[in-house]
Amino acid sequence: PSWPVARVTPQDENGHSLSDEDIAAEADTFMFEGEHELPGATGRGSHPWSPHSSGVPAGHDTTASGLAWLFYNLAGHPEHQERCRQEVQELLAGRDAADIEWEDLSKLPFTTMCIKESLRLHPPVTAVSRRCTEDVPLRDGRVIPKGVICLMSIYGTHHNPDLWPEPEVFDPLRFSPENSKGRSPCSFIPFSAGPRNCIGQSFAMAEMKVVVALTLSRFVLRRDTARPPPRRKPELILRAEDGLWLLLEPLVAVA
Repeated sequence: PSWPVARVTPQDENGHSLSDEDIAAEADTFMFEGEHELPGATGRGSHPWSPHSSGVPAGHDTTASGLAWLFYNLAGHPEHQERCRQEVQELLAGRDAADIEWEDLSKLPFTTMCIKESLRLHPPVTAVSRRCTEDVPLRDGRVIPKGVICLMSIYGTHHNPDLWPEPEVFDPLRFSPENSKGRSPCSFIPFSAGPRNCIGQSFAMAEMKVVVALTLSRFVLRRDTARPPPRRKPELILRAEDGLWLLLEPLVAVA
């Protein structure tokens, strides 16, 4: 078959390509306009903050990164991809994937495991920082003073072999109920942890499940072996240095 090469590139409403600077400017405009819509807002520099003003920009690139790496991982592991596809098809039971309901999303256990394992292997946000509001004693007797800003590596935690044996291996069964027993909740933190974790994590997981269901019900994904393996590029959001390139074939052509 003739394999089309797919790569998602940002474009404006007229189809013109957008640079990173264009995207940053658009996100800044979005947040600035949102400030004026808040009660009591008087413009930049004097306004009440709302998580809604950053929710859409924060949830755009992160989810896109998570989906890109997920498809790359599934393309490299056809046995997991096919199991996800069968799970989706059995759930839909003849319905079109576009008719998937909210209640369906909790009935995709293996697909959920694949999403979590991809987020472990390639967390969209590689680190978070927190300012200590009080002295924090460590186990070895040292103390992190109040006011110090600590940078916590999500990527490092997810690739710690003491927590995750063979951390570079894509193994969705790490997140099976039996393998998850006794695991610290802070060993898997793609959405951070604690009372100030990501407020959009449930929406992000739902969004990823829907996109996976729609995609796998229509296409078979394979890696483009003509290109070298991607190099991780940990910026604000984890990216691939030259993008993630996949080969797609309509599922009807495979059947």
